[in-house]
Amino acid sequence: MVARALWALLAALRAGWCLLPQSGYLHPDEFFQAPEVMAGDILNLQVYYPWEFLSSSPCRTVVFPLMTSGITYWLIKSLQQLDICSNCINSYTLLVSPRLLFTIFSFILDYSVYRLAPFWEADPWKALVLLAGSYVTLVFYTRTFTNTLEGLLFALLMVLVSSRKSSGSSAEPTSSSLIGVITTAGFFNRPTFLAFALMPLLYWASLTVDSQKSIKTLINHFLKFILCTCFTAFVFITADTFYFTSVSLDNLYSTNKSSLIDVIVQLHDKMVVTPFNFLSYNLNPHNLALHGSHPRVTHFTVNGVMLFGILHILAVGAGFKMLKKYVRQLMQVRWCYRGPPGLLVCSEGSATLLLFYFVPLAFLSLFSHQEPRFLIPLILPLVLFSASANRAVKWKLLIVLFNLLGALLFGCLHQGGLIPCLFHLEQLIHSPASSSHPRYYTLLFAHTYMPPRSLLNIKKTDVHVEVIDMAGAGEEALCQTLEQQASNFTCSDCHIFIIIPGTVRATITKCGVSFKNETLIFPHLSMEDPPQIPVLSSGNWRSQLGLYILELNRDHQSL
Repeated sequence: MVARALWALLAALRAGWCLLPQSGYLHPDEFFQAPEVMAGDILNLQVYYPWEFLSSSPCRTVVFPLMTSGITYWLIKSLQQLDICSNCINSYTLLVSPRLLFTIFSFILDYSVYRLAPFWEADPWKALVLLAGSYVTLVFYTRTFTNTLEGLLFALLMVLVSSRKSSGSSAEPTSSSLIGVITTAGFFNRPTFLAFALMPLLYWASLTVDSQKSIKTLINHFLKFILCTCFTAFVFITADTFYFTSVSLDNLYSTNKSSLIDVIVQLHDKMVVTPFNFLSYNLNPHNLALHGSHPRVTHFTVNGVMLFGILHILAVGAGFKMLKKYVRQLMQVRWCYRGPPGLLVCSEGSATLLLFYFVPLAFLSLFSHQEPRFLIPLILPLVLFSASANRAVKWKLLIVLFNLLGALLFGCLHQGGLIPCLFHLEQLIHSPASSSHPRYYTLLFAHTYMPPRSLLNIKKTDVHVEVIDMAGAGEEALCQTLEQQASNFTCSDCHIFIIIPGTVRATITKCGVSFKNETLIFPHLSMEDPPQIPVLSSGNWRSQLGLYILELNRDHQSL
């Protein structure tokens, strides 16, 4: 009962924190792989389209953005058009509505753990508490990442391949079609899904082969899998082709009145297969280097610990023990077979879970670009492994402290001032004074993550707001841009705002311009421009952990 109540409390925290909302900004991809694109397409807002969604280089499927952020934006747009909600479209709803849908989807993880725990000899409610209490679930699985969808599809795949009869014996697999659909959908969402799907698919294939007495039935299972894979791929390719090439059957018929065959030929010539474009780009080491190169052991030694803490360390220790035992058995020419049919496992059934955890980790480690979020789908096998045999019990205090720290760091502090800053600017731009008398705004962002322009709620037809993203520009480039903006500062209704972390605040004092109306948003932690420890220990610590909104003074005298 205690575990059930704790899980319910953590589940409520997950939903409530999403609605609050969380101020931490994990990575630009949480906005620019779905919400930003859909806000431009559906709500006609000024946005920044990332290169992956340009027709010249389509590397991301549009199906999942349409099914997630697209649906939520269409809903709030419809509510506003029907006058059910006069101000449905604002920075809060633009941020929270897609996140809320992902938060609801995140309970697929909880369902999967509850279903899978008995199969892997773990207590369901203890496993659920371990899952719901992880900051990865609280923070990453409530954000609009493709990695989040990858984790949910991986969870569903594990549920489908791990089936047993009520008697406890292995069940005859009956989900070949669904397995094919989920595998293909996962591949189109992120081609790296194949790394996660490999072990579950091998497990399913082994179970299927061992459970069938008839070769005809066996062929039927694999034929269903292949047909559903092909059909799902056709759906994704068709949707992406229409989106990226703006092809419509009416246009095709108007330009070529020959036959349906001609239409099909034209569609084939313009066919877009986004996973292949994704792979061709990411298999080029030069392209990966543009996004940052890391040692091949980063996932294993750093990212796993950063995400999962002691649970990753326990899995590594158990993995080495398992490997050592296998080597000893091979040297003694002794094999032990136990567990699900067709799988060679050691005396512990959890060995298979370790394979589900480390095989994807090993494949992802082959790429030089390694970010922590790439590993978040692995929380499911890791929680099941840790909850079995009560491995995590003795470490529960450390686990609680670790997840509290992770939730605070990534849910609140990390780039935590940027979203509230955009909320503040959206209210300023749409204030009654601005509506009655048009004003012109220039928003210059420096040393922050890329600002999602959709949260400013500016229509594409509006020309009174300009956003300049300076990224991590150096002092010379930053000062040159500021001086250029100051020299063009002529109209009485023009307002220029500079958004910059407190750790870089001193830099722009050297630029020969003055500011007014300083607004400090707290907290904001920039790991790219981290605060200095001696300064934090002084009375200036709040400035170092804040984000400044500075308005350029028309009388820009030298400071």
